[in-house]
Amino acid sequence: MSQVSVRDAPIALYIDADACPVKEEAYKVAFRHSLKVFVVANTPIAVPRHPLVERVTVPSGPDAADDFIAGRAIRGDVVVTTDVPLAARCVAAGADVIAPNGRPFTRDCIGMALATRNLMEDLRSAGAVTGGPKPFGPRDRSAFLSALDLAIVRLKRAGFAAGTPG
Repeated sequence: MSQVSVRDAPIALYIDADACPVKEEAYKVAFRHSLKVFVVANTPIAVPRHPLVERVTVPSGPDAADDFIAGRAIRGDVVVTTDVPLAARCVAAGADVIAPNGRPFTRDCIGMALATRNLMEDLRSAGAVTGGPKPFGPRDRSAFLSALDLAIVRLKRAGFAAGTPG
């Protein structure tokens, strides 16, 4: 397991942006808390022109965005992703990780999430019809907003600072 590291920098929000349906919501929460946002994708994505938002376009490759995020996210940061292996890497580094539907990935649940993901991948590759995720809806969006705000408030109470990195 990776060693959890800490730094003297404010809370950062990393968004695995290629297929993230809650970018706008994440920006609103980040702006309210004065957090730096890194929007990471393999292709250029439109982001607000705001000093707290940085668009990061990584080279094409299967794990380039994941590697960028996992290589930087540490204890005191928040990561938004649906990618379970990326979530596992970030949880191991000590970051708070939230799916766009508001579900947190934690040390207690990441093992089961990885096992479920691997099982479903095996079933799909064997030709089994597994359906897919339920459609993303307003309830998911609301749960995400609550989970993100809660994670940031909890980090602030734990002594992590908001504000832009020096």
